[in-house]
Amino acid sequence: MSAPIPTDVKLHQLSGVLELVYADGTIFKLPAEYLRVYSPSAEVQGHSAAQAVLQHGKKMVKIKDLISQGHYALRIEFSDGHDSGIFSWQYLFDLGNQQSEKWAEYLQQLSKAGKKREPQFIAVSK
Repeated sequence: MSAPIPTDVKLHQLSGVLELVYADGTIFKLPAEYLRVYSPSAEVQGHSAAQAVLQHGKKMVKIKDLISQGHYALRIEFSDGHDSGIFSWQYLFDLGNQQSEKWAEYLQQLSKAGKKREPQFIAVSK
């Protein structure tokens, strides 16, 4: 079975939400932070589950650009400079279907690691 391909892809710049609309009426609204922390890139996922790097401090991240990767995926450029994740249509559909579970899992991982969603700013002395 081939991956479900959205009939419409909308980037809401102000809210930082990627909206995917499917022919059957399914709509997923995926926040930039969620997409960033679940980027399929090796930088985030590693080459195995044991190598995955917990992303934190990404609450303020935005989507700078969406670049089509043929007919199978999108490459998303984020405001923090991350741009190596190739999000296949199947992966985006799965992220949408599993959004509540995956988000809860992410928040639990952050808590366990003592990390926060908010970015840490370094004070600069004068």
